[in-house]
Amino acid sequence: MNRPRPPAHAVPGKVRIIGGRWRGTRLDVPDAPGLRPTSDRVRETLFNWLQPMLPGARVLDLFAGSGALGLEALSRGARAAVLVERDAKPAAALRATTARLQGGDAAAVVQADAMAWLHQQPDNGFDLAFVDPPFDANFWGGVLPVLTRKLAADAWLYVESSPEAEATPPPEWALHREGHTREVRYALYRRRPRDTTDTLPPDPAGDA
Repeated sequence: MNRPRPPAHAVPGKVRIIGGRWRGTRLDVPDAPGLRPTSDRVRETLFNWLQPMLPGARVLDLFAGSGALGLEALSRGARAAVLVERDAKPAAALRATTARLQGGDAAAVVQADAMAWLHQQPDNGFDLAFVDPPFDANFWGGVLPVLTRKLAADAWLYVESSPEAEATPPPEWALHREGHTREVRYALYRRRPRDTTDTLPPDPAGDA
């Protein structure tokens, strides 16, 4: 699979947390098949969208890789995060990172196949989930229907995919915001409770 070139300011094999209490912390990016950390630009946009709901949130980073999404959420106020990663090298790097971070015990690193792990989890367990699997594996169709049962009734769901992929959650999920780069489509959804139409307040900066 062709991988996008890192931004000019990036350190090879590293990404950084860009906001919150761990701002500037560099995260290892092991050489693993399909590992493609979300870019700084996309994460900055995403977490601007999410900031109102992050304090106290229970977060799932399902294809964690470098952990950039789940750890960014914790850095910015989430209460707890589960980082699920199948491959041994990224999982070991995540454990080493969380062990050195003050407050890193709020992150639970699980080395497991995402689908097998999901089937073992209770329903309604998370307020926010990040789904950013390897693009060449076509996981979305199988994962999203199972995952959405594990999320709270008013949860938020972030999906990152190649621009041409069919990566949408079930119909009860409403698209809140989306953006595109040359390499990715990134989209934030919410499953609203039946008796409310609440959503995040408008983003004064506008969509990316």
